[in-house]
Amino acid sequence: MIVSPAFSGKRFAVLGLARSGQASVEALLAGGAEVTVWDSREEPRAAYEGRCAIADPLAIDLTGFAGVVVSPGVPLNRHPIAAHAASFGVPVIGDIELFAQARADLPPHRVVGITGTNGKSTTTMLVHHICKAAGLEARLGGNIGLPVLGQEPLPAGGVYVLELSSYQIDLTRSLDCDVAALINLSPDHLDRYDGFAAYAAAKARLFQMQAADHHAVLGCGDEHTLAIARDVAAHHRPGFVHVVKPDALGGQAQWPSLQGPHNLQNAAIAVEIVQQLGITEDVWRPALASFVGLPHRMERVAEANGVLFINDSKATNPASTAPALGAYPRIHWILGGLPKSDNLDECAPYFGNVVAAYTIGEAGPMFADILAPVMPVTRSEMMCDAVRQAMDAAQPGDVVMLSPACASFDQFRDFEARGDSFRQIVETLIADRAAAAGER
Repeated sequence: MIVSPAFSGKRFAVLGLARSGQASVEALLAGGAEVTVWDSREEPRAAYEGRCAIADPLAIDLTGFAGVVVSPGVPLNRHPIAAHAASFGVPVIGDIELFAQARADLPPHRVVGITGTNGKSTTTMLVHHICKAAGLEARLGGNIGLPVLGQEPLPAGGVYVLELSSYQIDLTRSLDCDVAALINLSPDHLDRYDGFAAYAAAKARLFQMQAADHHAVLGCGDEHTLAIARDVAAHHRPGFVHVVKPDALGGQAQWPSLQGPHNLQNAAIAVEIVQQLGITEDVWRPALASFVGLPHRMERVAEANGVLFINDSKATNPASTAPALGAYPRIHWILGGLPKSDNLDECAPYFGNVVAAYTIGEAGPMFADILAPVMPVTRSEMMCDAVRQAMDAAQPGDVVMLSPACASFDQFRDFEARGDSFRQIVETLIADRAAAAGER
């Protein structure tokens, strides 16, 4: 656990006792803070009986509090805690801001912060992998699901590699990243912001918190990211802003878990980041080849009879599905779920790579109508039917890919459950067909 005397004698309220909330409470208590906790569920509250005050911060006087720590899942544009805390002049912050406040008491280290609409997790994991390959002590944290406060502090010379959502950046005020990166920007999470410009501004704050002589790394794939790069360049010192051109990075065919134009961009961003950490090509290039991709992100789940099966369940919007379709020349595409968009325009440049589409879930009929004029479409409705139908149609050299371009919540708990279901169905059908072939 990361502990700091910076919290000693201060009062904090923690709203929400999931993973990041629990880590925040423990770090604050260990640092000598007085903590008031609250969660809408009784069980998490009960765990802090006798250790913390238990009260809803909306119902108490916050005079003298140093901060209200909330989960990134709390919608600040709708939740009353923002106005309530502001009425007492108390900041609403998150666990990443607590980490930022604790940094001065940690052994000398560096922090990499990575944000963007798509590709954050892969890029974060890749940077961590390359750091480890270079012999650097490194810790993952942030939006990737690992609360940084709950981890052991790094020894001197270590690198904290943080995936940061816009929600987490909204709750952070003083995180000065040694290297900060913005991969790309496209419309997402607009229910939390007053339009796309406000969402982009939230991402840009990662650079505004940086010192002028710390490195900023940005993609070049969209005009919004390039606009932020121009703004950053006006405030950083010359030589500290790096706009990355993926096409300049050769050798992608040698990186089996980093296929597709989106993964070339992720790799190029990661390479620029690690180079600013002093890691040289003789280390990072072999590390790209040895990297094993994340589950549900262009994950190779099986290969049978010359057909490759790819689980890209994490692609929850058309922008993230589009580059997946660019990764292979003959794809049987399984898509659908709870739609975030009423079109597939961002995927259209890659329709030529799709042999056939198999639509599922709530978006299935709408997507089938969109795609029917340009490719064969099967209205599968259910995942199990889509996988079976695609497997029946696929020829050696083809790819069967789940890349839904939708959220999962119409049929599945989350994108992980959807991807796990795809993997299980593929494995079961392959085993059943192998057994049937053996019996003949």
